[in-house]
Amino acid sequence: MTIEQIKQVITGGEWISIVPEVRPSLSRNDDGSAKPFYLSRRFTYQADDTFTLEIINFADAYGKVPLARLFIKGHVQWQGDHPIADGAQKVDFTADGAYEVTPLHPGFVAVLNQFASSGFNAWEVNSTQSILGKAFTPFGLAEGQIFKEYDLMYVLNGMLFWGARHVDGRGFDTEENRPTNLQIPMVRPY
Repeated sequence: MTIEQIKQVITGGEWISIVPEVRPSLSRNDDGSAKPFYLSRRFTYQADDTFTLEIINFADAYGKVPLARLFIKGHVQWQGDHPIADGAQKVDFTADGAYEVTPLHPGFVAVLNQFASSGFNAWEVNSTQSILGKAFTPFGLAEGQIFKEYDLMYVLNGMLFWGARHVDGRGFDTEENRPTNLQIPMVRPY
């Protein structure tokens, strides 16, 4: 598909995770392997190249224990063909509209109050705070930094694929770290 064809397919409406998804994190198990983290995604794309993304992080593989809700709003920059598959496109996601965190579990609240207290109100369950442009240690964000990911999009058979996380947990924070594999797809809800 061309960029314009992908835009037509993904514009308007929501795209959601089929099931909770697993990602490798930068945190390590005792044996040195990457600790998994689990999430679900809800994505919308508009014709003006804006997007919203809601992510729910879970403590478990079945998505029964929610830890946090992230809400991101920003812009998509289309960068051209990606070699992973015919019709795949390089995209950059810039979270320049909103980046909010809502802790959903007391354990995550405790982590935030320990590692992300400077410049924030005390974290509480179900209380949303903006991290846009703020130093936020848990996500590795520096003061004034706007979150950006160098990703990809691919549409096949009514499914929307993005890039799979690197097995070592690295983010997509540079062009060199752009993904080279496909993640589990999102679909339109029925």
